[in-house]
Formats: sequence, structure tokens, C-alpha cells
Amino acid sequence: MATILIVEDDALLQDALTGQLKQLNYGVCTATSVAQGMSVLQDQAVDGIILDLGLPDADGLDLLTWARTRIVGLPVLILTARDGIDDRVRGLNAGADDYLTKPFNMQELQARLQAMLRRARQPAFTQATSAQGGPSTTIGNLQLDHQGRVATLDGQPLELTQREWELLELLVNRRGEVVTRDDVLAAWRASPPEPGQTAAPLNSNALEVYVHRLRKKLDQSSLNIRNIRGLGYLLEKP
Repeated sequence: MATILIVEDDALLQDALTGQLKQLNYGVCTATSVAQGMSVLQDQAVDGIILDLGLPDADGLDLLTWARTRIVGLPVLILTARDGIDDRVRGLNAGADDYLTKPFNMQELQARLQAMLRRARQPAFTQATSAQGGPSTTIGNLQLDHQGRVATLDGQPLELTQREWELLELLVNRRGEVVTRDDVLAAWRASPPEPGQTAAPLNSNALEVYVHRLRKKLDQSSLNIRNIRGLGYLLEKP
């Protein structure tokens, strides 16, 4: 199920869009300002944005520009009352994937949104890339270079063991979801032992040690590994 962020300060329109998208089985999160939109994008992964330009604290194009520097390939549909040709050109040049003016037809919006998400799922758009050319993920001040298996915090590399990297990558890839202990142990068992280590038994006690060590290494980040009693772990941004 795709999750859409609606950035719209008109409460009635926001409610209408939310209801329509939920009927189409989309997940929906909302914001009413540029600042709130940035906060949502830092806190959770979304599959696309419906973006108004006339927001109370800043121009919606500011949010678009900000998102484009951090989340490569994130689909953005501008939905605005600005219907001039110059406005359309500015929006598309700023990185929007589509541009629809108000008033609009809901069926057309749905069709444009579906087409935009479909294009984004093509292989050329599915991953952001690191400076080395490999896929990467950025959450707040933490960045993961998946190809190089390197994590950096405020641009400084984190010293991670193989197991710590695998645990962090799993939590990041499923951020916002509970990752069970069995999920982590299964991922570890599917990979070779750490360099220089024998294939020691992997159990919940060992996992607790790795989680504790990883928490300490993420101490200076805005992220938190939350223990969900009886279930597992959840990577969250406080």
C-alpha cells in the first residue's frame, strides 16, 4: 500500500483528499505547512506527495526544493490555484512530476497520481544514490550507503561491525514498522559469520547486546531504537 503525504492548509480540501485516497486503499499522512511537511518527511517514509503551493509559512516550492535534495526520485504532484504558465514552468523546473490546478476533477487527480506512482516504481527511480553511485537512505542526520555498507552520522562514518550494520539496515529499511527478534535472527543466520568469528549460536541474548551497542552509536542522532515489549524493535524519530 502506497503512502501519500498531503501538504494542504485548507482543512476541508485536506479532509476530502484524505477520504478519497483512503477509499482507494492509500495510506495518508498530512501537513498544513512547509515546516510540518519537512517534519513528516524526516519522520517517516512516504511514496508520494500532493503539494499545495500557497502555504501559510512559506511557498510550497521551498518544500519541493528541500525534498529534492534529500529524497531523490520521490514523486511530487503540485495541486494549486496558481494556474499561470509561468507558475507551471516554475513548479516543473523545481522538480515536480506533475502539476494540477484548482478547481480540479477528483478522477483526474486519481489518474495522475496513479500514473506518477507507476513511473516512480520503474527501476530507474526506485533508489536514491550515494556519492559513490550506489543506493542510499537518509533519515535525519543518518545516511546509509547500502552498496558500500557504510553508515555516516553528520557526515562522519560510524564504526559498525557486520552484525550491527545488518541490524541497522534492517531497522532503517522497515522504519516505522516493528521488526521482530526472529526477523533479525533470520537475517543474521542468512549471512556469513563476522570476519574472524566462528559461527556462534545466535539468540535473543546476543541480539540484546547488539541493540544496546547500536543505540550507543546512534546516541548523537535524532533516531531511537524502541523496544516493543513481546514483539521486537521499532526505529523511530522522537
